[in-house]
Amino acid sequence: MAAVVGWFTNWLAIQMSFYPVQFVGLGFVGWQGVIPRKAEKMAHICIDRTLQQFGDLNAVYQQLEPQRIVEQVVAQVNPRLDEYIDEVMYEIQPVLWDNLPLFVRNRIYQWAREQLPSRIESLVEDFGDDLNELVDLKALLSRELQHHPDLMNRIFKQAGSVELQSVINRGAIIGGLLGAVLVPLWSAYPEPWLLPVGGFAVGFLTNWIAINLIFSPLQPRRILFWKVQGLFLRRQPEISDVWARLVAEELITVEKVADAMINGDHGDRTRAIIQKHLRPLLDNSVLMKLTAQVTVGMTGYTELKKAMNQKAVLATRDVFGDPSFNRERAPVVADVLAGQMKALQPSEFQDILRPAFREEELQLMVVGGLFGALAGLLQFFSLTALPL
Repeated sequence: MAAVVGWFTNWLAIQMSFYPVQFVGLGFVGWQGVIPRKAEKMAHICIDRTLQQFGDLNAVYQQLEPQRIVEQVVAQVNPRLDEYIDEVMYEIQPVLWDNLPLFVRNRIYQWAREQLPSRIESLVEDFGDDLNELVDLKALLSRELQHHPDLMNRIFKQAGSVELQSVINRGAIIGGLLGAVLVPLWSAYPEPWLLPVGGFAVGFLTNWIAINLIFSPLQPRRILFWKVQGLFLRRQPEISDVWARLVAEELITVEKVADAMINGDHGDRTRAIIQKHLRPLLDNSVLMKLTAQVTVGMTGYTELKKAMNQKAVLATRDVFGDPSFNRERAPVVADVLAGQMKALQPSEFQDILRPAFREEELQLMVVGGLFGALAGLLQFFSLTALPL
């Protein structure tokens, strides 16, 4: 019975770590899974630890091959550049654009195509230099985890599936050993309170031992013939790879970082950088500038530049929303994160997960103890009800 209690309470503790994803209850009475409730905190700790090791976001950006980003932007925008120019002109000055000779429009298209690569290269370089100021990575993670509270559940389940199942299985062994201690006590003192109290102790201690097995000891220790270390710490390289891959695929994608740059708190600065690099496409095109100023005046020309800036922002969003490009870049981001997580000291690696659980450990252990006490009470009634 104690082995069953140990197995069940460990299983229950792990389920309570993940579920329910949303708070269930009334007022202060209820429960939400530890990981969904603390997901934002754990993600922030993870980013703090990895970026602290690496330097800053700008340094990470250099590992992502900025030239490949330039190539992606040019490849996506160039085929649609004529279309983008047409859309802006028909929106701002449809009569002017319809009446321009075809050879004039073709000259404008050609000028824009010739200028595009160098403009994009300068733009991407500027973004890389200012990335720390343009992207609030913690705000990005907070927003994503608020919208998808189950994300961190999936990340931890895949990253730590082996360890979690090991904790459940060891609960049966630990519970059985603790139950073996109760047998001589019950034989010598068959008091009504002994089995419920003993059951509480089994459930409480089993959960306490299970939680500590995940994180302790920090450093490998040899006990007799066994090398012992916390379950998560022992598989730090493998867990780092899985964690980093899922974070790169689910949370820190190129698309989401670009969206944070454009629509985040520093979106105005991002738009200003885009405008700075787009302006030469208009100002340096003497033919287009003279044509526009003569036909629509300086005010109309200013409106034209504003419309082009807005179109550039929309085009940037479309470019980085390309699923194939996001899939291609995800392994690069994952390699950067995984490398830094593997380089963390055991105490730093532990801090990604442990602080969130530390605040809930007592509750998980008490719940395990209560179920153990209930099992002990049922066992007492079943034993005393049996005929002699």
